[in-house]
Amino acid sequence: MRVQIALGLVAALVFAPVVVAKGNAHHWETSPHHLSALVGTTYTKECGNAFTLGIDYEYRVSDFLGVGFVAEYAFEDLDAYTYLLVADLHITNNFIAQIGPGVEFHGSHKMEVARLGFLYEFEVSGVTISPQLHYDYHRNHKSAVVAGLAIGMSF
Repeated sequence: MRVQIALGLVAALVFAPVVVAKGNAHHWETSPHHLSALVGTTYTKECGNAFTLGIDYEYRVSDFLGVGFVAEYAFEDLDAYTYLLVADLHITNNFIAQIGPGVEFHGSHKMEVARLGFLYEFEVSGVTISPQLHYDYHRNHKSAVVAGLAIGMSF
């Protein structure tokens, strides 16, 4: 599973510059909402890699700032739900840092989480493709790394 995700990320990075040149870029003022779905993996020292699905919503406030939420589920042995309120810091048109607090549930166990992540967003005919890498810090627990590929759209 890790190899498939890594190959997908590499392919997106290799072919994206060609595709972006042909795409139709949106402007955040006319379409400030962005919704995307993530497919990836969550790695922890205790459980190894767990297949992960997620959704991400952003409301773009300015050229630099977007606010929103993230909801993810890591399957297999990890079996964890993560919910975050995030700020998306648009460092460039495509490069985005994501930070925010949240909560994570493992069965009946609840813990606080803080996320720091980076993504690079390409746009192809109104659809965004973004390889992502996030570090989730858990106080008094082992932290996690989430890597994946998100596909989304602005509206």
